[in-house]
Amino acid sequence: MSRIATIERVTQETRIKLSLAVDGSGTAKVFTSVPFLDHMLNLFSRHGFFDLDVEASGDVDIDFHHTVEDIGIVLGEAFKRALGDKKGIRRYGQSSVPMDETLASVSVDISGRPYLVYHVNLPKVKIGEFDVELAREFFQAFVNNCGLNLHINVMYGDNVHHIIEACFKGFARALDAATQLDPRVEGVMSTKGVL
Repeated sequence: MSRIATIERVTQETRIKLSLAVDGSGTAKVFTSVPFLDHMLNLFSRHGFFDLDVEASGDVDIDFHHTVEDIGIVLGEAFKRALGDKKGIRRYGQSSVPMDETLASVSVDISGRPYLVYHVNLPKVKIGEFDVELAREFFQAFVNNCGLNLHINVMYGDNVHHIIEACFKGFARALDAATQLDPRVEGVMSTKGVL
């Protein structure tokens, strides 16, 4: 079974072309015009063993909001398409990731029900030109378009780069665990028979 998806999304604000292989080796080619997001998507690919190819352009002269959110939309939709009927997946995944002084815990349920819990206390600052509140916008867009229940909890941390990086790495590892095929799962991991 090949769990891949390719999506192209064009709006008046952004143009995004994205290819995803869930069962990859962690290779990425990411060019979004948002350098910090490129960094996060590269490490997301590597730590989740997802092959990811993203080309994006947008109205970054205004700010990065539309581009970051729309990439979250497209990546969430790509996972939804690639997982199809979700037969055989483990459904749940969890990961705690330290990044120097930071510890982030991420839990995922590929339930079909979008919900985000985001306990990440960040000051309103920038990393380079990246507004740190855009990380939440990315995760919310992903959740809404994948149909994913996602809990991100940062227990402690001081450096905002480390905090966001731990969140992305934890998300990658939790999503990798949740998307794994388990031969013991007949159909889907639900007493309802559908996810």
